[in-house]
Amino acid sequence: MIGVRQAFMRFRRTPAFTGFVLFVSVLALNVVVQGPGDFFGVRNMNTLFTKNMPLLLTTMAMAPLLISGTLDISIGVQLALVNVVSIMSAQEWGISLATGFLLGILAALLASALCWVLVSVLRLPAMLASYALIYIVKGVSVLIMSNPQGRVPAPFYKTYDSLIGGFLPFSVLFLVFVLAVWFYLMRTKFGPNIYAVGGNPRNAFAAGINPSRVQLQAFLIKGVITGLAGVSLTLMTASGNPLQGEAYGLRALSACIIGGLGFGGWGSMGCAVFGAGFLVMIQNAVYYFFDLLYKLIPGFTVTSYWQNLVSDIIVFFGLLMTIVTAKGRQEALKQGFVRQFRGAERDSK
Repeated sequence: MIGVRQAFMRFRRTPAFTGFVLFVSVLALNVVVQGPGDFFGVRNMNTLFTKNMPLLLTTMAMAPLLISGTLDISIGVQLALVNVVSIMSAQEWGISLATGFLLGILAALLASALCWVLVSVLRLPAMLASYALIYIVKGVSVLIMSNPQGRVPAPFYKTYDSLIGGFLPFSVLFLVFVLAVWFYLMRTKFGPNIYAVGGNPRNAFAAGINPSRVQLQAFLIKGVITGLAGVSLTLMTASGNPLQGEAYGLRALSACIIGGLGFGGWGSMGCAVFGAGFLVMIQNAVYYFFDLLYKLIPGFTVTSYWQNLVSDIIVFFGLLMTIVTAKGRQEALKQGFVRQFRGAERDSK
């Protein structure tokens, strides 16, 4: 019992704690609104994962950049780039869609490398550089595919929407793969290096770490995860559209902040997962809440704009809660270090 309590207290001091609390809160809200049987039903779980996997992966792709002290808000349109490259390469060159997906992931890597050059090599402000990159990537996507077209063969999108063993959504494999690779990377030199660079690039450089190289690695990791997000978006929509996905950039950034990720050396991949889960659960709960009102109140009608308004207001308060609690955690950690330092001074005397 004491070990569990100590583990909880350690987790409470981590950046992911607030995001975890917010996620669990809206998860409970969903269970109440939908009912345990419907919410935890296999069909509902499959729908939640398949429809929201692009957002989950995009948020996870943003996490390494924030930890390393940079960002890329063009990540949303890069999903569309993966989509059009995958569809058009298979359609025009006669190659398999699987090979097209590999080319789409390569396109995301190239876009990520370009953003790294602008931000880490040319030293342009990350927000401005990635904002300009939105229009560059969008223009390339429109050149490749001038209007929505193409289709995904049925075996591909049906597999994506299927269940493994009759209960596990196939789309969860994307999430498991990214988490497994990330946990492995955190046990290599890249793990401490990315936090050192994000916390203080100058001190990291003085310690023998190349900040530009570490950020390149972060951008490439982001490119691979973005590529997988674009693949999941393609399998979800089963068609090509060069003008989709832009909203994913800001939503992913918001999810990271809600989950507890800070700009530079603060946070973890768990923060991204909890933050994205919070956004997904909020939208789901608001939808079913208004659906319940429609059934209970005769003549009650509401547009999707009201649903978006309510969900965005809740997200706004979630952001405020995250910011306040993050400052409190950082101050508590700082005071803890000061107490330990003073205690060490007294012991030395």
